[in-house]
Amino acid sequence: MEEAKHFIGNEWSAPAGGDTFAVIDPSDGQPFARLARGNAADIDQAVAAARRAFDGAWGALSAAERGRLLYRLALRVGACHEELAQLEARDTGKPLRQARADAAALARYFEFYAGAADKLHGETLPYQSGYTVFTIREPHGVTGHIVPWNYPMQIFGRSAGAALAAGNACVVKPAEDACLSVLRVAGLAAEAGLPAGALNIVTGYGHEAGAALARHPGIDHISFTGSPETGKLVTQMAAENHVPVTLELGGKSPQIVFADADFDAALPALVSAIVQNAGQTCSAGSRVLIERAAYEPLLDRLASAFSALRVGPSHADPDCGPLISAKQQQRVWDFLSDAQHDNIAMAAQGQVMPEAPESGFYQAPTLLRDVPPGHRLAREEVFGPVLAALPFADEDDALTLANGTPYGLVAGVWTRDGARQLRVARRLRSGQVFINNYGAGGGVELPFGGVKHSGHGREKGFEALYGFTVLKTVAIRHG
Repeated sequence: MEEAKHFIGNEWSAPAGGDTFAVIDPSDGQPFARLARGNAADIDQAVAAARRAFDGAWGALSAAERGRLLYRLALRVGACHEELAQLEARDTGKPLRQARADAAALARYFEFYAGAADKLHGETLPYQSGYTVFTIREPHGVTGHIVPWNYPMQIFGRSAGAALAAGNACVVKPAEDACLSVLRVAGLAAEAGLPAGALNIVTGYGHEAGAALARHPGIDHISFTGSPETGKLVTQMAAENHVPVTLELGGKSPQIVFADADFDAALPALVSAIVQNAGQTCSAGSRVLIERAAYEPLLDRLASAFSALRVGPSHADPDCGPLISAKQQQRVWDFLSDAQHDNIAMAAQGQVMPEAPESGFYQAPTLLRDVPPGHRLAREEVFGPVLAALPFADEDDALTLANGTPYGLVAGVWTRDGARQLRVARRLRSGQVFINNYGAGGGVELPFGGVKHSGHGREKGFEALYGFTVLKTVAIRHG
């Protein structure tokens, strides 16, 4: 069985404690590799390597030179597209077409930030006579990145890609459930010419390696994507050293469908937004709010679409793959058990393919109707392929329902009424709003992040570079 090591200072490093843990294929529940179980000593080693790089070869590069190296990395990711997709599919269980899209997005992140690296400018500020005042954007120094298991490549690319472009040296702790693609990309980064220590990967459990990274005194900024509960802990640990934190913490994102919407355009987006990655997506459209006049007709069409969905192993490239783990499968089952107990009707359910191994972590996509607004299925993140349908009476009612959860990450609005599009978009408490679409095809260029319990700070797009820099003001008095 293959054993992976940490990647520190452009070298493969055995775990300080000598321990490893198994990598499980969600499609059959069987181990197929082992990973290094990192601890505080490994994090110390990685942070030291990053600091040497920041104070040395990496920090000495110009922004244009950093951009050229990131572009070389983008090209290598593109050349290894299929290899990375195969790794990601087996590691996470997602269908191959989704894993291939993730690999393409990863290359695009590095390409985008390669081009942005030398375009991160300060400003000249008008001030009193006899002064020239300007601002400079400088990297934090050593940044820590805690990456989740649902989109390892994409979230690594959007986080570390922006941090590297801004001039930081990075220490990355991927989730213990899915590390293989990130480790492979680290090797590609060394091949592309990134100096030793610019990018370091330590694998292991969150309560060990992740906690050690979050509270490490040598870290200058933390980027975390995960649950609100863990995000709170990461923030508390980082606060011990007064370290700023960017948090992306999930959502309970609504799609609001008015009676005048184009149902033919909306239907596939409503389905894919909850089925993609088996619903294990922070921005999943897990609630569909439908104007009462259109509720039954659209629900019938959604039910037909859900009934036709196939769930199976990643290599079969089904509509929906398995959940990441037995633990996540049980979480989804608990939500569905609550629905059954509380007499919430199931409108439709997809089918698990006969060839899906019984030991895999499968859950058929499920459409629930008439979910009470106060029920946990309408308010809490299931993180599985479960769509809650709720009717609404009018625009104000729709907004009350849409904003009536602790989250505020993404929202979709489906209507032909242009004035309504703008009114609703302005009143939604959400970091992103999509009108007559959902997700805009991933949108590497589009700033992403939430409000309320969905977190704070922004990733993706040019905006992410601001979060990975510190603004310095220089005032020169010259008379």
